[in-house]
Amino acid sequence: MFGWLCVTLGVAFGSALLPLISVEVWVLGLVSNQPGVHWLAVGAAVAVGQVAGKLLFYLAARGSIRLPAVLHDRLHREHQPSARRDRWRAKTKWLRAKLEALRERCHRHPHWMNGTYWVSAVVGLPPFMATTVLAGLVRMRLSTFLTAGLLGRWVRYSLLAAAPAVFAGWMHL
Repeated sequence: MFGWLCVTLGVAFGSALLPLISVEVWVLGLVSNQPGVHWLAVGAAVAVGQVAGKLLFYLAARGSIRLPAVLHDRLHREHQPSARRDRWRAKTKWLRAKLEALRERCHRHPHWMNGTYWVSAVVGLPPFMATTVLAGLVRMRLSTFLTAGLLGRWVRYSLLAAAPAVFAGWMHL
């Protein structure tokens, strides 16, 4: 059982970094094929893996960790002026203004961001990746980020892991 939980933690961490991996499918497959693995433990393993992976995005958005040199150099290299780049900057000016307005609103109402982040951790809407990056941009406290993320993800994946057992009882009526 411990081995399956370690693999689950690894899959969850990978799915947090690379959203193409579906941890939901993994959890349903695991609890369907390994009934000895407790659903609360599966939820905890996925929560720890997911939040650990998302922590990297949070810290990068917050500016606490530096991007690798290859990415950093590409982002900050001086480019020759071009009409195409100027048009792109003009088109995205409204996006930067909206992001700055959102950041200001989050600073004025910190509980709004905390609640949105927790709901996103449980439900997945708004996307958890987006709220993770937004939490870093608005400099949400790390303790709040970890607590709300772990609790929300634990609730989400514990309920998902318990789902096959709940529905299996209904099929034998």
